[in-house]
Amino acid sequence: MPLLRNLLCIAALILLAAPEGLRADNHSDPYTVLITGANRGMGLEFARQYAALGYRVIATARSPERAEDLNALAADDPDVTVIQLDVTDHARIEEIAEQYRGSPIDILVNNAGVSGAKSRNEFGRIDYELFNLAIAVNTYGPIKMAEAFMPHIKASRQKKIIAVSSNMSSITNTDGGIYIYRVSKAALNMAYHNLSEDFRADEVIVGLVTPPRTATEFQPPGTDMSKLPSAKDSVAGMIRIIDEFSLENSGAFYGDKGKELPW
Repeated sequence: MPLLRNLLCIAALILLAAPEGLRADNHSDPYTVLITGANRGMGLEFARQYAALGYRVIATARSPERAEDLNALAADDPDVTVIQLDVTDHARIEEIAEQYRGSPIDILVNNAGVSGAKSRNEFGRIDYELFNLAIAVNTYGPIKMAEAFMPHIKASRQKKIIAVSSNMSSITNTDGGIYIYRVSKAALNMAYHNLSEDFRADEVIVGLVTPPRTATEFQPPGTDMSKLPSAKDSVAGMIRIIDEFSLENSGAFYGDKGKELPW
């Protein structure tokens, strides 16, 4: 009996040491996270890591039938649900929000994004059709997701709305070029900072995070992936930052090492 009592005490101390937001199983009902763009790369890794933390995961993909790794994750874990969603389809966003009406969503992770090819991203040769797509995905998408799922967020315990931005969106740190990506992400930052002010009284927490340059399909051809951190490591860092968001720092923009970035 003394041995059993000691083991129980150790287990309790380990649980208490875990960050509050990460302990999805400290209630009878697990936390829920909704992730956009979860078919590959960092979105897929968000789904894997939140599932491993005991969350109920709603993972969206534009073409679920081609998301083999995501479907495999869902097949192994009954708490992972895969749903078709293109964030430029606002009617579909509303449809999913209605489908989950009355269901709290603790964390909304707006991960879906497009970068635009560099050759069509420089002044004098900007592809404005691509520019429109980037704005639709990187800016409008996260705003519409926040609008549609705000009731679900307000009804939850964590009440967090997160967007994956980029350090390239910092106006202070810009070194020129790459107009499409920088502008679409800078607009996202402004929208989410506004959102943090509009819903602070409702105790909704809004955060912007950026990963380091990571070894994913997002990198241009010819990139030496061996010199970049893995999606696993980058996402683990972002999840730690997401857990640390509170009303005190709602609306802030954090880099991968937990350092607040300038606008």
